Amino acid sequence: MGQVIAAAAYNAGCKVADIAIEDSGAWAARPGHFVWIGIHQPDEHELRQLQAQFHLHELAIEDARDAHQRPKLEQYGDATFVVMRTAFLVDGHIQLGETEIFVGRGYIISIRHGASASYARVRQCAEAAPHRLANGEDYVLYAIVDFIVDNYLEVVARLAEDVEALEEDILVPSFDEAKVARIYGLRRELQKLRQVVAPTAEVCRRLEHVDLPGIDPSFRPYYRDIVDHVNRVLEQIDTLRERLSFAFEATLLLESSRQGTTGRRLAGWAAILAVPTAIAGIYGMNFAYIPELRWHYGYFAVMAVTAAICAYLFYRFRRAGWI
Repeated sequence: MGQVIAAAAYNAGCKVADIAIEDSGAWAARPGHFVWIGIHQPDEHELRQLQAQFHLHELAIEDARDAHQRPKLEQYGDATFVVMRTAFLVDGHIQLGETEIFVGRGYIISIRHGASASYARVRQCAEAAPHRLANGEDYVLYAIVDFIVDNYLEVVARLAEDVEALEEDILVPSFDEAKVARIYGLRRELQKLRQVVAPTAEVCRRLEHVDLPGIDPSFRPYYRDIVDHVNRVLEQIDTLRERLSFAFEATLLLESSRQGTTGRRLAGWAAILAVPTAIAGIYGMNFAYIPELRWHYGYFAVMAVTAAICAYLFYRFRRAGWI
């Protein structure tokens, strides 16, 4: 069963009374009044009550019941139906929710599904500014959409902090697979957010430019401001994705460099060890006549020559940076 978060009637920017859903239609019909209803995950019975009170379209009711809709704006007669996707950051992962908004003359209904910040703060701020709330359902719609978009900005800001922290750790020698996985995870979260924000921008543009019943044209400049915020979110998402791409490329270059350094060191030591191996191999062939084989100081001479050649190779490789 759903939860009715708040249902109230307003007149001239002031709250008149808390109301029941079954009385909301009568309150909305009063001159100069409008009702604002907020519900979290309503059931079939509550949606049918709202449909009966405000004559909501059947298709819109189905969308509000089933959720999982793409952000969109649709017009049903004198009513406007808006679907917005919400984003909430939980333990570094984006949780998506959905809000359906019905708006018409005398009423505005917001229905929340899934992860989302409560709209109680939107209601509190609106009630604290009666001169704005006096604009009725037009202002409430703007306030809810603006609140949703501002949450996008907060999510992007927190992801940007994670990206900056990750970039600082890239050059640390202990960079490992866990950090590479974190790069992939952040790119996936940003892609998920972009899939939500991009269609939201189109919804806001329609609110700005299209003549819709129940929405005062004087509010178009406000939606233009929201469109600017949405575009800013998209720009920040693209910037963060590009930075993560550079970070991933940097990890590949660093890993390649470390492998090259290790390879040079192994090659240098292999060259040094090849000298005594070659000399030992020659004198271990057991031929009867090998120069200096019976020389009294032959062992010491061979060891000295071997040590000198190895020392010289070590010196040259150290100067070249291979060892």
